[in-house]
Amino acid sequence: MGILNVTPDSFSDGGEHLSREAAIAHGLRLLAEGADLIDVGGESTRPGAGRAPEATELARVIPVVSALAGSGGVICVDTMRAVVAERAVAAGASVINDVSGGLADPDMLQAVAGLGVGYVAMHWRGHSDVMTSLTHYDDVVGGVVAELGERREAAFAAGIAPANLVLDPGLGFAKTAAQNWELLGHLDRLSALGQPLLIGASRKRFLGELLAVGDELRPPKQRDDATAALTALLAAQGVWGVRTHTVTAQRDAIEVAQRLAGARATTPA
Repeated sequence: MGILNVTPDSFSDGGEHLSREAAIAHGLRLLAEGADLIDVGGESTRPGAGRAPEATELARVIPVVSALAGSGGVICVDTMRAVVAERAVAAGASVINDVSGGLADPDMLQAVAGLGVGYVAMHWRGHSDVMTSLTHYDDVVGGVVAELGERREAAFAAGIAPANLVLDPGLGFAKTAAQNWELLGHLDRLSALGQPLLIGASRKRFLGELLAVGDELRPPKQRDDATAALTALLAAQGVWGVRTHTVTAQRDAIEVAQRLAGARATTPA
């Protein structure tokens, strides 16, 4: 899933693709590099970010979706608003990526069910301006599994087909670096929820902390090699998808992981 942020304030590429022309060009590049989905977002969800007005989000996202819809890739829209989801699908999107899992907008789950499109429900405890204060878990893996399971059941109850639902543990959203690693170390428990998993680790702070020199975090765009290493490990575990800023490196990592898995499965003569 290639990331296309049409925002001025995303944590690693804010403002780079804010104009319609730049966003469309970048989306086409991501597709040419091998992205299976393009995730178009018009509202930053970096820690501390305020919400974009609905009209602003629509103005950023809809023209880009319309332009990319006929490009041959699957277009996904990263939004917490049912109105944006409906307008995006009308413009050609076929997946909604909702970082709130339907909690931010009470109309979202019913809207997605009515649209009949794919839906990614992420684990979420609150908006970006408060989420760093919501990191207490008695057991982070058990807590995320339970809370994400509740979102799964809410999606099914609203009429979203199981075949259309993907779950995301929400790395970095109301989670510390140590909690992110603990979740990544127990993906089997998340997989037991019975739905495909999307992992969004690209350039995130917990990688910057891992690669820090003293108190200086590795800058976001210098975390891409670590992201690719993690992608290979996730592919080896059969994760459904990764959300990434750099498609070519991730495709290469996936190819290596899949080829090695195939070699291990071959019985020697």
